[in-house]
Amino acid sequence: MKLLPLPFFCYFPGAFLLLLGLVTQPAAAQKYRTAAGFRSDGTNYGLTIQQLIIPKTTLEGLAMFAPRERSGTVLAERHFGILGPSLNYYFGAGGHYGRNRDDGDFWGFDGLVGVEYKVAFIPFVLSFDFKPTIEYGSADWNRFPTGFSVRYIFLKQRKTGIFRVLNKL
Repeated sequence: MKLLPLPFFCYFPGAFLLLLGLVTQPAAAQKYRTAAGFRSDGTNYGLTIQQLIIPKTTLEGLAMFAPRERSGTVLAERHFGILGPSLNYYFGAGGHYGRNRDDGDFWGFDGLVGVEYKVAFIPFVLSFDFKPTIEYGSADWNRFPTGFSVRYIFLKQRKTGIFRVLNKL
């Protein structure tokens, strides 16, 4: 009985993974251009809209409401794929302005880190993030909220390369 030789990658799995990484193209970090929906962090709730401005980078606008407070936030976010384009992590920064019934106007700076998942076969994106803030003009000088968002995809990511030609046929 003669044994068949094993393929080279069985002997050198590290070299195979390196070669595979060099040959494959990186996946796009997102599957949409424009998405809008609902966001909540437990005490605040509101609307979110996200727009792709350059590859892997979005602008997100938040209009948040609480019983005694209203605020608007603009964030620039950079997205990176995890296991393909459906699961991403992202981070970013921005600023906010709002009004509290007790303290009056306030403003500040925001950081952001989170994960998002494009649900298969339906046009929805689910995200969970941590958004610490530094505030001026408010009794709270900083906050550390986590939030959950559900967004509907209005515009899908455009296909590029050969897929663009195939779509015109």
